[in-house]
Amino acid sequence: MKLGFDPDKYLEEQSRYILERIDSRSCDRLYLEFGGKLVQDKHAKRVLPGFDENAKIKLLAKMKDQAEIIICIYAGDILTNKTRQDFGITYDLEVMRLIDMFRSWDLSVNSVVITRYEDQPAVNAFITKLERRGIKTYKHHFTKGYPTDVDTIVTDEGYGANPYIEVTKPLVIVNAPGPNSGKLATCLSQLYHENKRGVKARYAKFETFPIWNLPLKHPVNIAYEAATVDLKDVNMIDNFHLEAYGTPAVNYNRDLETFPVLRRILEKISGQASEYNSPTDMGVNRAGFCIIDDEVCREASKQEIIRRYLIACVDYKKGAVDSECMRRAKLLMDEVGAVPTDRPVVKPALDYAEYKRTLDPEEFENVIAMAIELPNGQIITGRSSDLMVAGASMLLNAVKALCGIPDDMQLISTDVLETIQHLKTDVLSKQQSALNVEEVLTALTISATVNPMAGLAVDKLVELRDCKAHCTAILSRRDDQIFHDLGIDATCEPEFSTNNLYAG
Repeated sequence: MKLGFDPDKYLEEQSRYILERIDSRSCDRLYLEFGGKLVQDKHAKRVLPGFDENAKIKLLAKMKDQAEIIICIYAGDILTNKTRQDFGITYDLEVMRLIDMFRSWDLSVNSVVITRYEDQPAVNAFITKLERRGIKTYKHHFTKGYPTDVDTIVTDEGYGANPYIEVTKPLVIVNAPGPNSGKLATCLSQLYHENKRGVKARYAKFETFPIWNLPLKHPVNIAYEAATVDLKDVNMIDNFHLEAYGTPAVNYNRDLETFPVLRRILEKISGQASEYNSPTDMGVNRAGFCIIDDEVCREASKQEIIRRYLIACVDYKKGAVDSECMRRAKLLMDEVGAVPTDRPVVKPALDYAEYKRTLDPEEFENVIAMAIELPNGQIITGRSSDLMVAGASMLLNAVKALCGIPDDMQLISTDVLETIQHLKTDVLSKQQSALNVEEVLTALTISATVNPMAGLAVDKLVELRDCKAHCTAILSRRDDQIFHDLGIDATCEPEFSTNNLYAG
């Protein structure tokens, strides 16, 4: 992989600027809102080749003696079972995963805040679950007067109605499983309480995207819009920054819209003029200074924009987003002059399926194909059969290619696969007889005990991490998760593999 980003410089720059925010103006405490993903930021890794997906948590680990973490989750997201797309788990489960992740890095988790709390059984059950595991929780209700009545917001009826979150360290990280979780409101509520207690506290924001010192229409910034089509985020020139400093900076619509009110709130809490002249001022974002090859990042971002369009099409087919999201994703792809087949694995998958159908229209009428690009650029394909799904076939062919094993050599005995099918259909009464990716990989692993070649193949699976793949039909949730676990960036066509509404 060609590198476009310097991860070591990024860690150094970000940590230095965060510490400067704490030390300047005799600040007692800094509330740092973390936008985006604090751990496993795969979007940043894809658009900035060389970016360490865990760079942010590594940065915090360097400052663990000074930092503690508050996690926010919006009550409505618990009620609707909102899902984190890249992991396929609900936001409430993501909160628990984050806590485990932070603890594994020896970071202090202060508490979980339920924002815009309403007395609902599902929300209360989640709170009970956390508290019985020793996790402190707080309930923040909707802020009276929000968003425009500053004179009410900054009173005991507004932010003062929320309980104060007991913190002890100079750096408080406010994180969440996703956007619109109430991070900003939690920070401002804390600033209000800190001010009443005589503690000099400040607010800042850690955002990776959009990158403020890249051009507005740079593919890296357009890729951010593509990643947030469901939120309708739009990158814009920060007019406040341009007016204050005479230099352009890129921010996004939500921050620009809320900045005038936010500045008034900060001024009313502190009783003095705001230190920030623009929303860009609030950010601690040094990513733009760590790009070492602009062309590499541009091309990677174009690939991400195509990827997001394919995901939007599938989400629309599933009913998860509306047509406007899909249309917006298409416009962004058009803006960078890209088409889906510019993703190197799309055309080979489509062509292979068409080739099979042409070869025998009756046998391969409903064939599904999948293609993967190996680290050396070689494209490997696989197809569905009565025995296994296309993804499983593709993986077996891919590890054979990496091992130099002839294509006609069996890694798994047909008898073994058919025995698993017997268990699946005749014993467990599953409707789908074709083995999924996990079942085939399990069979491959077991076969390694008697077949040394199968053992070599298993060991080669790790070399598929970060490879691109594409399927001509929507992947099952389980197969999609296995590809995620393998680190394979898999996309698919917006076509269901079967007409079955449940089993499919």
